Amino acid sequence: RSRSSHSGFAVTGSPVPAEQTSRVGLMIPLGFEEIAEEVNIEFEAHSISDNDYNGIKKLLQQLFLKAPVNTAELTDILIQQNHIGSIIKQAEVEEDSSDDDDDEVDDEVFGFISCLNLTERKGTQCAEQIKELILSRCEKSCEQHVVEQLNKLLNDSTKPVGLILSERFINVPPQIALPMHQQLQKELTEAQRTNKPCGKCHYYLLISKTFTEATKSNSKRREGRSQQKEELMFANAEEEFFYEKALLKFNYSVQEESDTCLGGRWSFDDVPMKPLRTVMIVPADGINVIMDKLKDYLSL
Repeated sequence: RSRSSHSGFAVTGSPVPAEQTSRVGLMIPLGFEEIAEEVNIEFEAHSISDNDYNGIKKLLQQLFLKAPVNTAELTDILIQQNHIGSIIKQAEVEEDSSDDDDDEVDDEVFGFISCLNLTERKGTQCAEQIKELILSRCEKSCEQHVVEQLNKLLNDSTKPVGLILSERFINVPPQIALPMHQQLQKELTEAQRTNKPCGKCHYYLLISKTFTEATKSNSKRREGRSQQKEELMFANAEEEFFYEKALLKFNYSVQEESDTCLGGRWSFDDVPMKPLRTVMIVPADGINVIMDKLKDYLSL
């Protein structure tokens, strides 16, 4: 099985020589059961390939849930433009093993990062569906001027918007996000230099998995006005730094959609949590400041 690793790409934590890896505790999903015990895993990052289709699609479905987004087409596009993006897999184990189950776990996609340029991909079903999704949710939870601002940003062809997709099992530690985001920014810069797809982004769009305490008042009418006062918890902790720099942001509830967490369960001292999605638009010229904050927060 041939897989191309990113040279110099740190597996977890801050950049380190390729042979150094961090061990973290995970619950690995095997079939329909989960092993509720700590397992030592070493991760490797690879370029996205055809073999990763099912793993990426599963993680995208975890993000979009029952929303009408063609995740099959979206996955195909991410695989086609594999000069952008990385996937996380379990590091190859040296011992010979003929066990098919071991092979399956070894090939499991634990997470991925990529970017879809919504402006370049205008007309594709998935890009149009994503824009429709966030505009319709914005209309339900925001004031009209915010809806108009979002609509303008998404449809200005002179200032392309790139959707950053960063999904992983919830028990994969946030330290892995630092090298993945750094690598993505290098790839986007190189794509711009060589005039490849996805290179020219004026803004970045993120749709983050977030939570608030379910006991808080969250009526539809009040959601837009009260969301700033609610304490947002991010499934991907690093995305809070994007939130801080966003020029437009809003939340919408996904409570009605089945929201299980791949690779584990959310538990905050047994307080029931209300699942949300947080939409953010971040100016591309502010990304270096965010990367510096990620370094301070996530470096081991």
